[in-house]
Amino acid sequence: MSGLLQPSSNIWRAERADEFAIIIDADDYFSAARAAMRSARKSIFLVGWDFDASITLGRPGEQYEEPSRVGDYLLWLAEENPNLEIRLLLWNPGFLSSWTKLSNLPYLLRWKLHPRITVLLDGNHPVGSSHHQKILVIDDAIAFCGGIDVTAGRWDTRKHLDNDPLRRRPNGALYGPWHDASSFCAGPAAKALGDLCRSRWKSAGGEQLAPTDFPHVSPSIKGAISFGRVTLGISRTVPLYANQAGVAEIERLYVDMIMSAKRVIYAESQYFASRIIAQALARRLSEIDGPEVILINPVKADNWLGEIAMDTARARLREALRSHDPHGRFRMYHPVTAGGVPIYVHSKLMIVDDKAIRVGSSNFNNRSMRFDNECDVVFEAGRDDQLSRKLVQLRDNLLAEHLGVDTDKVTRTIGRTKSIIAAIEELREKRTVDQPGNRPTLIPYQTPAISGLEQWLADNEILDPEGPEAVMEPIERRGLFRGHLKLPSKKKPRSAIRGPN
Repeated sequence: MSGLLQPSSNIWRAERADEFAIIIDADDYFSAARAAMRSARKSIFLVGWDFDASITLGRPGEQYEEPSRVGDYLLWLAEENPNLEIRLLLWNPGFLSSWTKLSNLPYLLRWKLHPRITVLLDGNHPVGSSHHQKILVIDDAIAFCGGIDVTAGRWDTRKHLDNDPLRRRPNGALYGPWHDASSFCAGPAAKALGDLCRSRWKSAGGEQLAPTDFPHVSPSIKGAISFGRVTLGISRTVPLYANQAGVAEIERLYVDMIMSAKRVIYAESQYFASRIIAQALARRLSEIDGPEVILINPVKADNWLGEIAMDTARARLREALRSHDPHGRFRMYHPVTAGGVPIYVHSKLMIVDDKAIRVGSSNFNNRSMRFDNECDVVFEAGRDDQLSRKLVQLRDNLLAEHLGVDTDKVTRTIGRTKSIIAAIEELREKRTVDQPGNRPTLIPYQTPAISGLEQWLADNEILDPEGPEAVMEPIERRGLFRGHLKLPSKKKPRSAIRGPN
């Protein structure tokens, strides 16, 4: 292949997708997954990091003719169709296994005794790493790949309403607004994702499975942004483990996409903690005519370990990038609701200019580059003007969601200002976290104070290693700031800086 996507370098395979679409937020994704499972004739393959059998697969509170809870729904599908095989491949983190959840326990025995529902918990990974992929394949004909797990706390609409009563966990507890993304594909690209699932299944101790050949008509997915027919690349991270060779296609893809950008890099990620990503951005930001970089991040991680490891590394990398950004082209923003509630950003998506997009399970952190199992999909528009326009429309559509304005207004403002940063600054409500306003908006990142211990953990990548081999490396060989990425002058300590971005 010519162009950005290169098999055996930044992608595993490139296959035709007869249809490709981006799905924003789990309201539309859960509904699409439900309909896709209902259409299955021979095979349902679900690969996930987490799973909760008691959640509603669809919109909570909606009345369905079939069972609403995903665990009951899968049992119902298997009873309705005697030819259907259902396989779930989930990460097994030992004592932290998702199957220890009380909500999953009622399904354990029922599924174990069912002849056509099989669950494998995959612990075939280095100590401390995880199987982070989120893939759903139906009959090798249609598939989903992205950042959304079929589990609790993920469902939300694109409105991200304050205090939405439908955002409840199975135990009835409310949770906050959640932003996420996935993708849909049909045709040979879906079969390739099926091949990936079968390979993972065998490595987890399952049997060798034959491909399924059962064509489907591509469904119409509510709310999806369709790109039609594209050549879809599949990119992976596979950690070095036992006799398994390490694969760093996703890392290479990120760097190649960053280096290919001419005007704009727009990214949404749960974290910003990768030395490799930061170094690539530093090179582009130092150029006189390099691209603007917009990164949408949550205010903070959603767990204590993430706050220590990821949030601290983000602060350190952000301050380091200041000395590499003389033209002020890098911005990090957090989305908040009209009421000022932080919207948790879990999506993993990047759009470069009007030329390429990737979406999947990988974050901007070291783990996703070499330590966890990840899967992303990517396509480039090439010389297809229609695809290029759709990429820009999707980017503006996402910004409109975050800013609480119409997509056309975002597009017009970017066109007039000739700058996405200038457009965001003009359109966003000038607020802080927890401050109510008239609509959702984006607020700039502010570097927090960092303790000495947090700084040491982040700088030495203690909780976010770059791969299995890095876990055993001596401290002096580790570091966020290896290479040409340097910290700012000691005259301006990171812990004292409070300015935005």
